[in-house]
Amino acid sequence: MPYTIRHNRPNCIGCGACAAICPKFWQMGPDGKSQLQGAKSNELAIQDADFACNKEAADACPVNVIHIFDKGGKKLV
Repeated sequence: MPYTIRHNRPNCIGCGACAAICPKFWQMGPDGKSQLQGAKSNELAIQDADFACNKEAADACPVNVIHIFDKGGKKLV
């Protein structure tokens, strides 16, 4: 899996941008904060096909709590 998403959920402000842009991976939780679907410990491996949607979500996050890393560990977003 070429990318890893890490979500700093404690610092999420619940704006909902990620869920609106990339609902396949993001939804709003009962506490009003976003949740990364299928994530364990707020981290999820994704394939190339899912990169663009998640990059858009990360770029739209006003508090920069969504980060994407390549398979070598380099931070892309």
